[in-house]
Amino acid sequence: MAGPLLTTNVVSAKKKATKKAATPRKAAKRIVKKAAVKTTAKKKVAAKQVVKKATTVDIGKAAYLFYLKRRETSAPGTSEGDWLEAERLLSK
Repeated sequence: MAGPLLTTNVVSAKKKATKKAATPRKAAKRIVKKAAVKTTAKKKVAAKQVVKKATTVDIGKAAYLFYLKRRETSAPGTSEGDWLEAERLLSK
């Protein structure tokens, strides 16, 4: 009778060892998944925060368009004012 009881104890010990070994793996998988989700979320936030800074060429083109509009409507103003207005609009 000692044989079957001893075998049962060995089997249950192996099961416990297997369960303990599986638990850290599952925990590690969960940690990796959470890290992947956080990394993806950070990339999305970083992508949203990237704002194209207006170059002087872009500002110059916009200022020229403001000048043409101002000249067409005979509105008062200066080229510096057109430049500043273009900078303000493009920085938004």
